Amino acid sequence: MIERLALTGLRVLDPERAHGLALRALPFAPLPGPVQSPRLATNLAGIEMPNPVGLAAGFDKNATALSPLMQAGFGFLEVGAATPLPQPGNPKPRLFRLVRDRAAINRFGFNNDGIEAIADRLANRPEGVPVGLNIGANKDSADRAADFAKVMQVSRTLVDFATVNVSSPNTEKLRDLQGADALRALLTGVLAESGKVPVFLKIAPDLSDAEIAEIAGVAKETGVAGIIATNTTLSRDGLTSRARGETGGLSGRPLFVPSTRVLARLYRETGGDLPLIGVGGVASAADAYTKIKAGASVVQLYTAMVFNGLSLAYRIARGLDEMLSHDGFANVSEAVGTGVEDWL
Repeated sequence: MIERLALTGLRVLDPERAHGLALRALPFAPLPGPVQSPRLATNLAGIEMPNPVGLAAGFDKNATALSPLMQAGFGFLEVGAATPLPQPGNPKPRLFRLVRDRAAINRFGFNNDGIEAIADRLANRPEGVPVGLNIGANKDSADRAADFAKVMQVSRTLVDFATVNVSSPNTEKLRDLQGADALRALLTGVLAESGKVPVFLKIAPDLSDAEIAEIAGVAKETGVAGIIATNTTLSRDGLTSRARGETGGLSGRPLFVPSTRVLARLYRETGGDLPLIGVGGVASAADAYTKIKAGASVVQLYTAMVFNGLSLAYRIARGLDEMLSHDGFANVSEAVGTGVEDWL
């Protein structure tokens, strides 16, 4: 009841202001702690997680709410994106709720405090679930590949994984780095600075089958630890909300089907040998289970919490545990990829 009242109150505010207030209120919220069970215990690229339900990057950009988020039911957290230098991002307004579509459009543009400030917070983070960092490049950088490597170098002793984000649509020409040659050079530079930290690659949903195959090949060739599918989309198909014409990346319910299709194609291209992280439109335990059966080892969520509250992570993890038990799986890893053919 309290959570529903809080959500109702926040929805009358500007979306970005409401998000800031929600972050500041987290330490005062009643939180259940990480959801744990033998069925949900997950090993992702050597990282032990109590459950496969993670927080996607963008919710806690500057790693200011790690302690309460570790108690919100998640099995792991991803903060950022972080760039070498602080930057304000794009002009406001830059976040829009699409209530009728259960979606959001953002054009933040990697607004963050910079890696030095974020690294200081990560260095003092509490014990708890694994934490990863989404890494990016400054908008005005003359060498974006070097920016990615710089953030990796600063953070490599402070995080459990890092995510190379070349798929945000809100930094001009950033997605050009998904091309094979540019991506190969970028990943090689980041991996050279990563030490023992697993490095994931986050890709866009707006890719052709040929581009997906090419990215999968580069990922395997360079030795990244996994692929996150997907970031936000530029598509506006089927939207009915007033803000549907705003520029930026679309997240939430409309992203579920296209992102899951990309996920399944990646699973086919990699032969199930490369861990995949499913993100995009996850709003229920059934959604999470569908992503897992389509090839995801773990899932992430963000936008659905705008409409369903922070308790959603707990509810999804508990519901997923029940579904796995019902279907006779001893562990979530046994379910990965069992429904991939439904999406091909």
